[in-house]
Amino acid sequence: QVQLVESGGGLVQAGGSLRLSCAASGSIFSIDRMGWYRQAPGKQRELVAVITSGGSTNYADSVKGRFTISRDNAKNTVNLQMNSLKAEDTAVYYCNGLVYYSPLNRGNYWGQGTQVTVSS
Repeated sequence: QVQLVESGGGLVQAGGSLRLSCAASGSIFSIDRMGWYRQAPGKQRELVAVITSGGSTNYADSVKGRFTISRDNAKNTVNLQMNSLKAEDTAVYYCNGLVYYSPLNRGNYWGQGTQVTVSS
């Protein structure tokens, strides 16, 4: 089985920064694209940022210029550096990964989520 575990969430003042990390473990052959999603109370889960196996990135318009996604393939980790945080960034942030657990078999996996609260 494959597990994704997030860390780094917490409470921060508007304008501050947080760095989220996600570590993948278990039966991993390789990891394709990875991403971060978030879900605020009463809202649908939305894509925040994605990064391909080759390092190409894409961001939601609401976080462009403020958030940076990165990955370390050797360590099977993906990170999200969040700067200039706003109250509207408050949400539970989820790590997502498309993971091959064998050469020709893959699954879409989710972490348990980590709470980010930005106070204004």
